[in-house]
Order: sequence, then C-alpha cells, then structure tokens
Amino acid sequence: MAAMNKWTFWIGILTLSLASSCSGDRVYEEFYSFESNAWNEKDSASFDLKALPAKSGSKLIGIRYNEEYPFSNCYIRVITRDTTGAILDNKLINVPLFDSKSGKPKGSGFGNSFTAYDTLPFEISVQSRELYFIQYMRQESLPGLEAVGLKILK
Repeated sequence: MAAMNKWTFWIGILTLSLASSCSGDRVYEEFYSFESNAWNEKDSASFDLKALPAKSGSKLIGIRYNEEYPFSNCYIRVITRDTTGAILDNKLINVPLFDSKSGKPKGSGFGNSFTAYDTLPFEISVQSRELYFIQYMRQESLPGLEAVGLKILK
C-alpha cells in the first residue's frame, strides 16, 4: 500500500511539472490554420494585439508545415497597424523550414508534420494593435503549410 502512495505522489509531481512547463514563458500564442493545408496568396493571417498588456520580450513566428511543402524556406510579409489602420511596419522576412545541406525539416514534430519557430527581426511597436502575416512566395497557393502563428515570450 505504501508503494502505491509513493507512485501516486511521483505521478502527481510529474503531472504538475509538465503542466507548469508548458506555459511558463509565454505571454501570447495563437495560430491561424489554413483550409486544405495550403496558404493562398490572398489569405492573410491576422492577430489582435489590443488585449496584450505588454509587447516586450521575444517575438516568434511559428510555421506548421508538412513534407508536401515544395520549398526550403518561406518568405512572409509582416505588417503591423495601429488603431486607425495606419501601417507602422511592413517587413519581408525569410523563414527557413528545411536544412539547406541535409534537407531535413527544421523545428519539432512527429510523422510528417513539423512546427518551426523563428525570431521576428524587429520590435513590435507599442502602438501596434494588429499584426498580419502574408505569404510572399509569388505562388497562388502554397501546399504543405498547415498554419502560421505568433508567439510572444516574457
């Protein structure tokens, strides 16, 4: 009976540590999923930043993709707007998804689905209220892209 209590104690500790490690650094994380696992050039992923108390800390773009994606990288235009709709930032970034030498997918995942994170190379202005990601690969539809997201750390 004492051995059973010991196991229950350790399972409880493990569960609590796993639960607390999942959201420790994160202030904000949201993903925008694409229908039929393809990012159409007319689709923009928008993120509402109004409710965020602070925008300091690391900002990451996350791309969920699979092995059907035909390129090694993805060019994405990042646009931020203020409350009046005026554009504050309009930057083009390059996010590598596959290793250039080995061809192996970057990021983590299982099966044929992976999530790669990359740091946004600029600060999001305090006045920013919306952030948009637009694929800029000059192709009407990008197969193999499942979702794109924004993650802000403390």
